[in-house]
Amino acid sequence: MTYDSALRQVGEFGTYQKRLYVLLCLPFITCAMQVMVTVFILGVPDHRCAVSENDTFAIQSPQHQLMVNRSVPPGEFPLLSPYSKCNLYSYHSNNDSNPEDSRFIRKCSKWVYEKTDFHSTFVTEDDLVCHKKSYVTHTVMSFMAGFMVGALVSGVVADSLGRKKGLLLSLALHIIPNIIVTFATDLLTFMCLRFLAGASVGGLLAVSFTMIMELVGPSYRMMAGIALEQFWAVGALILALLAYLIRDWRYLNLAVSLPALLFIPYICIIPESSRWLLSRGREKEAEDILRQAGRVNKRKLPEKLFDYEDVFEDDACIPVLQLCVNPKLLFRSVIIFFNWMVVSMLFFGLSLNVGNLGGDIYLNFLLQSLAEVVGYGIPLIALKSLGRKPVYVGSLLIGGAACILTIFPVLYGDASVHWSVIGLSVIGKIGSSTAFATIYLFSAELFPTVVRNSAMGTSSLCARIGGMVSPYIAVINQVVGGDLGVAMPLLVFGLFAFVAGLLALTLPETKGRHLPESIKDSVQYTDQTKDILRIDVTEASQPLTEDTALTSVANGVTISDKK
Repeated sequence: MTYDSALRQVGEFGTYQKRLYVLLCLPFITCAMQVMVTVFILGVPDHRCAVSENDTFAIQSPQHQLMVNRSVPPGEFPLLSPYSKCNLYSYHSNNDSNPEDSRFIRKCSKWVYEKTDFHSTFVTEDDLVCHKKSYVTHTVMSFMAGFMVGALVSGVVADSLGRKKGLLLSLALHIIPNIIVTFATDLLTFMCLRFLAGASVGGLLAVSFTMIMELVGPSYRMMAGIALEQFWAVGALILALLAYLIRDWRYLNLAVSLPALLFIPYICIIPESSRWLLSRGREKEAEDILRQAGRVNKRKLPEKLFDYEDVFEDDACIPVLQLCVNPKLLFRSVIIFFNWMVVSMLFFGLSLNVGNLGGDIYLNFLLQSLAEVVGYGIPLIALKSLGRKPVYVGSLLIGGAACILTIFPVLYGDASVHWSVIGLSVIGKIGSSTAFATIYLFSAELFPTVVRNSAMGTSSLCARIGGMVSPYIAVINQVVGGDLGVAMPLLVFGLFAFVAGLLALTLPETKGRHLPESIKDSVQYTDQTKDILRIDVTEASQPLTEDTALTSVANGVTISDKK
């Protein structure tokens, strides 16, 4: 009996699996909050140079208005910002008769900030504006870099020392640095702690997803892998409420970090992956766990649960570079890797861009979070009926087109049509969420079995690169001013998404198909190919289908993170 056959005896998604499934999905909630809280703790409110020691951004009196007008030059785009954000007037003391002729412009060193949206952010405390504004983007990028490093390191730990140890290491990073960052007072400390926070998110998503795939039976893996995305959306919705209620960045960061303490009991209640134990020759421990699952699921198990010599099907792998041996396969792989980068860039970039859309940032963020709920729900309904390719390509093209179209109301409309910019951005977020939920399954089914694990790991690396690039695209408005600057980030995201969607049209559909196992199978795999199935009596009882694509990922020794 193979491992998956044993899971069918135990119950593919019984009470035991459902309990652990929920527990392993809960970290997705706090991970979403840690990723998205960047929007608020690094928020940049409207600001101008301070004209006195006790100056405020809000005008207090006619005399205050006169002082500001005399001391602060007009902004480059007066309709968007009436006062310069970085410059002050200074006057020569020897020409009092005509002050305007004696004044000159200089850089300021102290600022006052608008308090409507944020009472306090790390940006306002450390004055990360004007000549320091690039530090904000670098800090966001450091979080995304930690995301990538965390996924890689936790994968090595989980593969060599055990899934549970990888999970507990990521949880420790998820708790300690995130709480400590609340008390950070300098940029370097803040940036290093946020790097560790990113590493914890990358590790948690990678290990939790892998443990879920190894826990659930083959028939339920696709739905389980997509449904867990809703936990991420719940985290974003909770953050929207917390951010609206808590306008001080330190208290907000503490509010999204402390819930991770609830994961401490995981030390006792989350078991090691029985699949990993079997792969390391620890058969007795693995069988004890599965028999416990059988008891909870009220299933009667045979006396001999495994033939240990044949517990895993033949899973010989070859290096991912073998994808380069055939031009057709290389072209297809490059398209998949590019799509992973673009989907990640689009997903995270739209979230980071909510502060640039204008209007109420909290309402914008709430709408984006609701868009994720919708976007993650679409694959649960559409994948079985429409197929992978139509859902994926359609979501990218619609989302990309929506982002591109925002340029028209921004450049040619007025305040009365601002709602259309928000609406198009929400459609873009729905598209990116649907694409993110679909690409993992779609690409896993396209890669041949012999390189699937390593190819998915490479795909994950490309996604992390896209996440690291996204904050720089989101701040294009700091380089390109005016209305065009508002539209540029969405335009760039949309163009990338549209190109990726068009390229994905060249990929074959995988719905209801036997999947490629060898390099040769993959080369022959096209939309016209009805089935790819190795003629082998040992495989006849369980052909490689859509439900076992994720199984072969779970069978491997490389962990690829979902987000």
